[in-house]
Amino acid sequence: MSTAITGIVNYEDFVRVHGVLLASSGLPQLLHRKLFQKLTAETFDGGNYFQVEPVEDGRQRRLVLTADILHKDSDVFLVDHAWTFRLSDAYKQLQEVPGLVERMASLMCVDTDLNSEGEEPGDEDDAKISATEVVESEFCRVKEEGIHSVRWLELEDLEIDDAMLLSLDLPSKFPHLLALSLRGNKLENSEIVLKVVTQFKSLRALWLNYNPLLKTGENYLEDQILLSCPDLELYNSHFTPKYSEWALGFCAGLYDKDNPGVSGQSDHWLQNVTSLDLSNRCIQNLITKAFSPVEMLMLSYLNLRGNPLNENSVDELLKHLRGFINLTALEVDIPGPLGDNAIDIIEALPTLSLLNGVNTSKIMESEKIIVDSSLKPRFSELNTGLSLTDRVINAMWLYLMTYRLADEEKIDETSVWYVMDELGSALRHSDDANFRVSPFLYMPDGTLESAVSYSILWPTKKAQKGDECTRDYLFGIGEERLRSARLTAWFHTPQKYFIKEYEKYSMNLHCIRFSPEPETLHATSSLLHTDRSVLQVYTDIPQVEELLKRPEFAITTEPKNADIIWTSEQVDEEMKKAVGINDQQYINQFPFEACLVMKHHLAETIQKAHGAPQWLQPTYNLETHLTQLIGDYYTRERDGVNNLWILKPWNMARTIDTTVTQNLSAIIRLMETGPKICQKYIEHPALFRGKKFDLRYIVLVRSINPLELFLTDVFWVRLANNTYSLEQHSLFEYETHFTVMNYRGRLNHMNTPEFVKEFEQEHHVQWLDIHLRVKQMVRSVFEAATAVHPEMHSMTSRAMYGVDVMIDSHYQPKLLEVTYCPDCARACKYDTEAVTGSGGVIKGSDFYNYVFGCLFLNETTHVSPL
Repeated sequence: MSTAITGIVNYEDFVRVHGVLLASSGLPQLLHRKLFQKLTAETFDGGNYFQVEPVEDGRQRRLVLTADILHKDSDVFLVDHAWTFRLSDAYKQLQEVPGLVERMASLMCVDTDLNSEGEEPGDEDDAKISATEVVESEFCRVKEEGIHSVRWLELEDLEIDDAMLLSLDLPSKFPHLLALSLRGNKLENSEIVLKVVTQFKSLRALWLNYNPLLKTGENYLEDQILLSCPDLELYNSHFTPKYSEWALGFCAGLYDKDNPGVSGQSDHWLQNVTSLDLSNRCIQNLITKAFSPVEMLMLSYLNLRGNPLNENSVDELLKHLRGFINLTALEVDIPGPLGDNAIDIIEALPTLSLLNGVNTSKIMESEKIIVDSSLKPRFSELNTGLSLTDRVINAMWLYLMTYRLADEEKIDETSVWYVMDELGSALRHSDDANFRVSPFLYMPDGTLESAVSYSILWPTKKAQKGDECTRDYLFGIGEERLRSARLTAWFHTPQKYFIKEYEKYSMNLHCIRFSPEPETLHATSSLLHTDRSVLQVYTDIPQVEELLKRPEFAITTEPKNADIIWTSEQVDEEMKKAVGINDQQYINQFPFEACLVMKHHLAETIQKAHGAPQWLQPTYNLETHLTQLIGDYYTRERDGVNNLWILKPWNMARTIDTTVTQNLSAIIRLMETGPKICQKYIEHPALFRGKKFDLRYIVLVRSINPLELFLTDVFWVRLANNTYSLEQHSLFEYETHFTVMNYRGRLNHMNTPEFVKEFEQEHHVQWLDIHLRVKQMVRSVFEAATAVHPEMHSMTSRAMYGVDVMIDSHYQPKLLEVTYCPDCARACKYDTEAVTGSGGVIKGSDFYNYVFGCLFLNETTHVSPL
């Protein structure tokens, strides 16, 4: 890479230009010079130290150290970025950049199907023959060694159908079977299967999994088998209510085909068992004579995951487990049959040193409630119906990383996302990682324009040949920032816990009932008095300065001389001191109005007052309620309902950094670009000419206590440009799902009366009915603010707010957001006819005359009280 004369010439220049980047990367200072050398020489030597290997049946890759040893902070490696993009461009780039989607699909392991490997020709015929051969071979043993010689028979995946099962004549050949497996065959007739298996009077284990007959009538078949096989302890891998020492011995590895045990013989071998895996056995009662401290005195490891244990209480189970005095390691669902809290389990079982693979002392120190070290990784579904592009879009959230560009003057409004190359993307997660990765922008000319993005990789612990190289996907993020919940982006976390937390949260919201304060007489009056006829107005808004022409108001350029401060800037104590604003001047903002105009505070304010009103979509502050959001998502997924969500930054306008997605990993990962709310997307809005729209209403507030607010007769529609669609590719199309076209896209203004008339004709509704519901909703929003935040009240505040509303397919209003000092360019630019209120023509040039008349002169021209 060539270096400009004015750019990076030596190491000192490198440090001077990149000092902030070096510090933020976390790279140890002793590696700075080595990084400089590799950057200037473009040295990508990771291939000499690492190797990428497939794991999880090819669904993932991992990175393995091939060098003999790497000590902590001993070297740094450059990792190239295989794909860098803005989120809105992702779909388009995958479709248009040659070779990109193929490379990404390969890197993300979504380029082949799980079932792509076909069977060898002739396999089917061989399988049919082998079923008979297996039975005849075993029967030869019976004839040679006696009828007790064959106690365990495995006839799995042999294409056995109902007729063949009868023809094999198993009961007469093997009358003393203890275990029979018929997994993966073609059995369909329950009566035939019952006729055969119920003749085995000593049967303790039966496997019929993956046969067509289990798709229908499974409960009937199970009931009849359990009734007719009195000693059966295992059915389709699950424990039956009759399980005893034999089933426990099977799970402990004591019994198998070579050593099936002897019927009627006492199973004292359990006394030597130290490890017992009972996971996913559908055990309902754990407190039995078989599973007891007396029988298993030496038990030190126990896995109870996936069992309901619903016949025992939490206290009964914990008391029973305390009897196992050597039990040091336990795996169990949390929340689950032993309770909802890992700390409570540890305190109840003091002998434990490991709970779900995590040291109990670390759990107590971190106060983690949910603990699991064996979370299964998420894989993108290999749906053959999805295009390669859609597969990559679904899978990319497991691999993406992000940064945001900034210089001394401003920070970029939209984040940059990137995928590391094959080496970097093979780094899997570990809470105890041995490597660290950080993005790094190298500026060879010393300017941001010349920047080239890399990731830098270095060892944070000693690693030896053959070790897997890992990184912490959530480096620096602890439980105070919802670490365990955020891991759901990459791993299957305990759904029961999240659903339970959501249900508690939802129930609390739905219990809230709002009681509005009785309406009182207006407390405000005109600011004009007999001793003065003109109010001085300071403003930094060009439209106000240009169009406020009423004789009662005069524009001044000095804030300290003004009676009214009308500004787009936040007026805080620092600003007041700087420009000389005093407490007697009227300001166009209320104290604590953030409870309305910041999206997370707006949702919290409404939820505290109204709970979960129909006009507010389910909304979660991801910084505080990610757990509940995940539970809501899982609940909808379980119930098969729509799971489309929209993520919005707390305090950014014009849909900046706003995303629509149905991908849970995406929802969680998008937290990395700044604090956001996640709101249930209105997937079925009322459409206009097949396109999405929303409405901007203008609300004027004279007083908070008592509440005096007005809706201007001027409101306008904002139209999307594209036909509405829920196809996945459309979620990346701004002009399909968003309506704010003032700053991007193509603005299509439509006069409000024309829109209302055509909407009524298209949908066969009366607009005034919709408008009445909108007014009621807006009143409720501001009532919530007055109830939850009475500190908003100020005698010297008058304000104008924009309220954005969407109408759903049932013509019910849905609140989108409330904005401070809204952009009213359209109201000022276009003359219109009022379709509500007193009617009449409203000239755009008079808009601020009416607004100021209402707020400061107590007039009601072209406004409606709420």
